[in-house]
Amino acid sequence: MSSLSIAVEDGLTITRRNLVKVKRVPELIVFATLSPIMFVLLFRYVFGSAIPIEGISYAEFLLPGIFAQTIVFGSTITGAGLAEDLQKGLIDRFRSLPMAPSAVLVGRTVADLALNALSIVVMGVTGLIVGWRIRSSFGEALAGLALLLLFAYAMSWLMATVGLLVRAPEVVQQASFIVIFPLTFIANTFVPTNNFPAVLKWIADWNPVSAVVQAARELFGNTAPILQTSDVWSLQHPVLYTLLWSAVLLAVFVPLSVRIYRRTASR
Repeated sequence: MSSLSIAVEDGLTITRRNLVKVKRVPELIVFATLSPIMFVLLFRYVFGSAIPIEGISYAEFLLPGIFAQTIVFGSTITGAGLAEDLQKGLIDRFRSLPMAPSAVLVGRTVADLALNALSIVVMGVTGLIVGWRIRSSFGEALAGLALLLLFAYAMSWLMATVGLLVRAPEVVQQASFIVIFPLTFIANTFVPTNNFPAVLKWIADWNPVSAVVQAARELFGNTAPILQTSDVWSLQHPVLYTLLWSAVLLAVFVPLSVRIYRRTASR
């Protein structure tokens, strides 16, 4: 059996282990599904009553932004989970087993990808109830979901690196919040950016979260002429920009996190 097939098999084993853990701790599923529902309802009826958008309902404008925000915040689960495993000595147990070094990280990120997929499904159902509609074809809608999950997976590897470096779940969550909160709000997530101050608008236009949101809106058919206010390359080609960011994140943080894990596990 080749080293690649061994690594894949070991990664799937760890994935099953993490999914079983979720099954045995149902609170994880409850909070992973309740939070997206809460965000959809709050933003739909609080912001929606104050932000009219010509040519499109606020529900259709909002849902792609909520999708993007949730998957970005969901990536912190990866970092916190790895930090918790390090703190409890579980990584030492894995080190004693004959498994590929990348298996723990692959298993963690793939399991969290499944949680992100579940969150998107729950948010989508909630969105349909409050007025969101997909206006594009079935294939384009699937492409939108796939793009969201790809970006979520890339972000999970970034947070895996943070979790291996920090080692305390509470610190991972607090440190991530400081970065992720402005990243998701200085963007086109909840409001159009055409009225932003010049500096914030420039940041929002090149923010990868804005590209993910714009790409999702286009692929779900949730667009209107008034939303085409930016001529920057990132928002004119949001799908390509998102793919480039995902590729860069994976190319940098997959080998980096594996290297840090090897060094950490060898101590």
